[in-house]
Amino acid sequence: MGQNTTTTPIDLSVDLAGVHLINPVMTASGTSGFGPEYAAFLDISSLGAFVTKAVTPEERRGNPQPRTVETAAGMLNAIGLANVGLERFCREKVGYLSGLGIPIVVNVAGRNADDYANVCRRLDEIECLSILELNVSCPNVSDGLDYGTDAGRLEALVAHVRPFVRRAKLMVKLSPNVTDITATARAAVNGGAEILSLINTLQGMAINVETRKPMLANRVGGLSGPAIKPVAVCMTDKVYRAVARDAGVPIVAMGGIQNWRDAVEFMLAGATAVAVGTMLFVDPTVPIQIREGLTDYCHRHGLSAVRNIVGQVDR
Repeated sequence: MGQNTTTTPIDLSVDLAGVHLINPVMTASGTSGFGPEYAAFLDISSLGAFVTKAVTPEERRGNPQPRTVETAAGMLNAIGLANVGLERFCREKVGYLSGLGIPIVVNVAGRNADDYANVCRRLDEIECLSILELNVSCPNVSDGLDYGTDAGRLEALVAHVRPFVRRAKLMVKLSPNVTDITATARAAVNGGAEILSLINTLQGMAINVETRKPMLANRVGGLSGPAIKPVAVCMTDKVYRAVARDAGVPIVAMGGIQNWRDAVEFMLAGATAVAVGTMLFVDPTVPIQIREGLTDYCHRHGLSAVRNIVGQVDR
């Protein structure tokens, strides 16, 4: 990364369906808990937005251990949406989140359409929560992909939830475990999604060759990390060109982002913002490094605002 050749300030702000972010770097759901777990390593208020782990109607213990395993250039996880549940989230977590001073995104999960609707209805009443992200694409729970891999069911789910999200913005997290991600992206938008996030993890498995047993107690899990980045960039490009650009729907992209170059790559492919996930376990300060790298990149390329690179890959 070169040194800045000018002191001209760079505008790093971006807009997600009317939600203002001071910069395009955020966390990915499930990697930083509900905030305090990450706060010892980074000033969370320096992020563009903070994304919580999933919230479900009831508390979930998640899958049995072991539920994470390192792989070549990545990680498999089968956490199973372990979380404190809606009531404890509202009672115990919202107070901290409200003091961060940046947009808060809550990842929402459920077993059926009413679960999603009931959680969203309650969360929509809480002023500090800016975006509700429907997690329809978790590959490590028994029913985690039921909506995310079926365009018709996905559109119906989003349309069912849509009336209950009046103040916050509605974002849908797309699964890569499909034949054509543009079909599910279009279904989400048709159902009422105002923002798309992609990609969630790829379904994967690891086997201990000595014991001949799966390395995850759940047998399969979700693959994240640098190994999936080319897939994520490709899917971001496809969704941007086929659906999001013409619909005016911003994309939050994720999948193996390690540094500012990765962030620029996703933004050139069509992402308005980027989310860092697995890399936080390696170096929690990566979001700050990415923010600084984006500033330097804009200086070197004569750009006054980082949003000017969105979708600007040479077609």
